[in-house]
Amino acid sequence: MADFTKLNLSKELLLLVADYFKVLAEPVRLQILWKIGNREMSVGEIVEQIETKQPNVSKHLKVMQEAGILNKRNLKNQTLYTIADPNIFCLCDTVCGSLDEQTKTRTEMMKLFTNEKNVNFPKFQKL
Repeated sequence: MADFTKLNLSKELLLLVADYFKVLAEPVRLQILWKIGNREMSVGEIVEQIETKQPNVSKHLKVMQEAGILNKRNLKNQTLYTIADPNIFCLCDTVCGSLDEQTKTRTEMMKLFTNEKNVNFPKFQKL
């Protein structure tokens, strides 16, 4: 994996990276990616899986397809989608792993804090 901090990134490239992350900043889009996984799914199948309206799903699919995250193909009267870049799952795994570690650390800190019997909270002066 490349060391992000050592890359010489232009402003233009950083804008592209930011736009890519913006596409992934919608929970419905992440849910769609998770449902599609390694298979091909129609719009109707995706709608059934995520329990939202078809126009909303279609809007999100279009955004992800335009961003190069999804592939689209038409088959008779259906539009089918697959993941265009499987690295998207590596990115999601990295983020989920990091959040899991942060959650564990926070949980352990809270356990230590709540088990402490002689906690001295700072006293604030009245204004």
